[in-house]
Amino acid sequence: MQESLSSPAGLPDNGEPVGVNATVHEPISADGVPELGRRYEVPARQGRAVRLARGQVIRIINTHGSQVCDTWAFKADDLSEFMSMEHARAYIDRIIPKPGDPLATNRRRPIMTLLQDTSPGVHDTLMAACDAYRYRNLGVQHYHDNCADNMRLALKAIGLRSREVPQPLNLWMNIPVGADHGVQWLAPVSKAGDYVTLRAEMDCVVVMSACPQDIIPINDNRPVEVHFVVEAGA
Repeated sequence: MQESLSSPAGLPDNGEPVGVNATVHEPISADGVPELGRRYEVPARQGRAVRLARGQVIRIINTHGSQVCDTWAFKADDLSEFMSMEHARAYIDRIIPKPGDPLATNRRRPIMTLLQDTSPGVHDTLMAACDAYRYRNLGVQHYHDNCADNMRLALKAIGLRSREVPQPLNLWMNIPVGADHGVQWLAPVSKAGDYVTLRAEMDCVVVMSACPQDIIPINDNRPVEVHFVVEAGA
């Protein structure tokens, strides 16, 4: 089910979805707590939220190799603290994290650490999550599934709400920056089965969106599902 594009009026924050899809009805569990070792799906064009205890590891899998996965992490007991790409870039002195890099929150402390990356390591930390207004700018007149709403809906599905949509870690999104400081929107360079593993450095809620972008080629214009597994960690 999809709703027409509208703007929430009179709200003090950015926490309400503009539209709806199946994400809100299909959490991995009522509270987002995963079964360790189980492989879960984030369906194409949808989002999922999962709770991680400190020290647990999540493996996010680019099942087909062509899909971007917008990824957020929020402190479990205070969603006003979250993984922040602008703070993370300053924390690690680079615009794309590599294995061993901590990912900092808006309060400048690690919430996740990137442990492994089997892909060529091309990800994006510069671009905001797509939202209904992005698709309007691209010429779409009706409501279009989007990562911002997927985040809001995935949190809502497990009884949570964030007052804002932080800029995500866009796994496998290929946005090269040229010598003239311009950017391109290109297809991922990852292959089927590539994955990253991230360790929780505090109790947190991780949200993933299998990006619905089908107008520009960041998903080869064909959104598909991704998968994830949560493990106990070392």
